Amino acid sequence: MLAHVRRALLAAAWLSALPALLPSAVQAQSYPERAIRLTVGFPPGSGPDVVARLVGQQLAENLKQTVVVDNRAGAGGQIAANAVAKSLPDGYSLLLAEVGSISIAPPAFSKLPYDPAKELQVLTEVVRSDFLLVVPAASPHRTVADFLNAHRGSRERVNFATFGAGTPGHFGAELLGTAGGFPVEPIHYRSTGDAVSAIAKGEVAGAFVSTALGAAQVKGGTMRALASTAAARVPQLPEVPTFIESHVRGIDVSAWFAFFVPAGTPASVAELLARQLVAAVQADDVKRKLTEAGFSVTGTSPVQAQQMVRAEAERWAGIVRKTGFKGD
Repeated sequence: MLAHVRRALLAAAWLSALPALLPSAVQAQSYPERAIRLTVGFPPGSGPDVVARLVGQQLAENLKQTVVVDNRAGAGGQIAANAVAKSLPDGYSLLLAEVGSISIAPPAFSKLPYDPAKELQVLTEVVRSDFLLVVPAASPHRTVADFLNAHRGSRERVNFATFGAGTPGHFGAELLGTAGGFPVEPIHYRSTGDAVSAIAKGEVAGAFVSTALGAAQVKGGTMRALASTAAARVPQLPEVPTFIESHVRGIDVSAWFAFFVPAGTPASVAELLARQLVAAVQADDVKRKLTEAGFSVTGTSPVQAQQMVRAEAERWAGIVRKTGFKGD
């Protein structure tokens, strides 16, 4: 008798759950039925924006649906990350995030309004970018040694432009200051254009900018590159040595860019998005344009992306502790 009662209760529970399960199943089969919003935490024309628009356009073609790029610049990508973390997990909110808002922000900010480990699910890493130490074109410094020798032991803070507190470029400046024995005064710019203008005009001593952004500026003569954080010289600027070649170690900053959805997004939808995003970034024309823009194209599986995010969280927690930086 008890067995019959137990089976009846289980059947009732299953039937009561069906209304909640059916919409998700139907959504997975018909997805996407409307436009997908792709949020990026940096302004139009920036490196992340270039990635978002190139991959987003190809994704739209793959899915036969509109992909709208939403630039929510500010706070080193944190505004965009928070917006998507708090969005409905229905597959229509997509985030292109980078190392700053996902791996650096949690140990650096005690009052972060979102928890990337709990509220966001990574789908794939699509590109990576190394950084360049750049100075104004009119700067007297032509090598890293020149720069360090000029500021070594200085009591005055050396101004560095950054694209937000707690971003890789900010930490590059702090690590260089530690290596050179001088204090750093980070000047955080919300706009890429404002930061580039400050460097070009000599309003700051230098900056760490992504290769994707810096290569064009260096070639255009608005700034000079002294060294690259890459393991080998970058093809876009073969004349620029690496920090290792310049005998300066510990400046290990680079940026990865990955796509995320809100945690709880239906598994079938997340899997479809992951497959189509990898296909988009690996498309010949997209891959060529991203490479020309200074990015290293990856396109990893969800499992590989999850492993990368976990490893980066640990690595950057160590760097944050080493510099003693606290964003709040």
